[in-house]
Amino acid sequence: MGSKTLFARPALTSRIQGASVTKKEQWLGYLVGPTGALLLGAVLASFLNVYYTDVLKLTGVWGGAFLAVFPIISKVIDAVTNVLMGQIIDRTRTKEGKARPWLLLSAVLVPVTGILLFTVPSGSETVQVIWVMLSYNLFYSFAFTIYNMSHTMMVPLSTRDSKERGSLSVFNNVASVMVSGIIVALVFPMVVLPAMGVNKSAWIVTMSVISILALPLTLLEYYYTKERVTEESGGETGESVSVGRQLKALLTDRYWVVIILYFLIYTLGTNLKNVSLFYYCSYVLGSYNDGITQTMVSVIGGIPMGIGIFAVWPLAKKFGKRNVTAAGFVLYAIGGAVCLLAPRNMVVVLIGQFIKNIGGLPCAYVFMALFADVLDHIEWKAGFRCDGMSASAYSIILTVFSGIANGLFNMCLSSAGYKAPIFDEVTQQTVAYTQNASTQNVFIFFFLGLEIITAVIMIALLLFLNVEKNLPREQAEIAARKGHK
Repeated sequence: MGSKTLFARPALTSRIQGASVTKKEQWLGYLVGPTGALLLGAVLASFLNVYYTDVLKLTGVWGGAFLAVFPIISKVIDAVTNVLMGQIIDRTRTKEGKARPWLLLSAVLVPVTGILLFTVPSGSETVQVIWVMLSYNLFYSFAFTIYNMSHTMMVPLSTRDSKERGSLSVFNNVASVMVSGIIVALVFPMVVLPAMGVNKSAWIVTMSVISILALPLTLLEYYYTKERVTEESGGETGESVSVGRQLKALLTDRYWVVIILYFLIYTLGTNLKNVSLFYYCSYVLGSYNDGITQTMVSVIGGIPMGIGIFAVWPLAKKFGKRNVTAAGFVLYAIGGAVCLLAPRNMVVVLIGQFIKNIGGLPCAYVFMALFADVLDHIEWKAGFRCDGMSASAYSIILTVFSGIANGLFNMCLSSAGYKAPIFDEVTQQTVAYTQNASTQNVFIFFFLGLEIITAVIMIALLLFLNVEKNLPREQAEIAARKGHK
């Protein structure tokens, strides 16, 4: 049975019909639906490394080389699967689109592989290392790649209407902010982490529940999204564009190169900040897993993210997405500098985090809309779309640089002499050590200092990203070409 016939079944048909974006589409497809997989991804990004270092105690394996090298090698594998998945998406033709069908498959794969990440056998060190490597790659290089690639394409493929696309971009990013800003940043460090400590069984149960939640929510995302841009061609394959032609079109377009460099630098800085947050709050600003320090940093620093949903898009429409984002990064750098004035003082750090997160609002909420503008520009210039290849580049950056960030961070931990806490079986309590000055400086640099540098670089890059200037004319010409076919 062909894929077109399979997805013609009423049970698999999108619940969204019509040419215009609907409220159900915004709320269910782009806000609620993605929260399942995004929650699991955000928890893993922030705390999987804690599970490896503090629960499984793998920091010293192979003289510290294992946790430094294996994430990077795994992400290289992930990069290859991202390219393959991008090509598969571009060649997928069903009545439900080219990206959405893969959301359906990922709804099952993501929960199963998410559970496998934590059910590491309590056997020999060799068995644990093999299980960690296999489960990590099954999740990131296979299951989450399928989800992330298809999810990434939903805003660019949803509509060509700039206002509707901007609205969906905001809803899509609110889902991410809701997950990372409320659950992962507040509930987890305040309630969940102190309850789990370094108890392996508690980690397995908790992460299994979170993994299973991704199933119904990803199904919701599948049923309440629609690929209007794909449907313009009537679902036909059209001209088959080679990988070489797509790469040439992308790499010779300055807007695409700039936005990819911008996203690369932003992702590296953000991942290093995220992986170091728990350690910075536990060993520099407060005490180990105290349930208060990380919550305070997240609450005060994250308040602007909640307010931003009402302010960012009106400002972006008035002044331009590029301009508002660049101005935001000026505040981002200033906030980071304030934190560094007294990195062990809670009041100073909270003030700096508040300023920094105000500056980060535009990037958080409008990036996908800006990315979609670049994809339309490339279609105008090249005569064909490069959605899958661009999604591959986007996803490769997300995956590879999270591995690089984890590897670099763990290498610095091992070199600085990090001492993992222990779980006292008698008292059922976690016992943590005081870290030396070198280790504390690692936490301070990666959580506070690095992002000042990345903000300055991103401001410079954004000066060259004026894709919005001619976009209305380019979109009109694309529409005229399609009308003449």
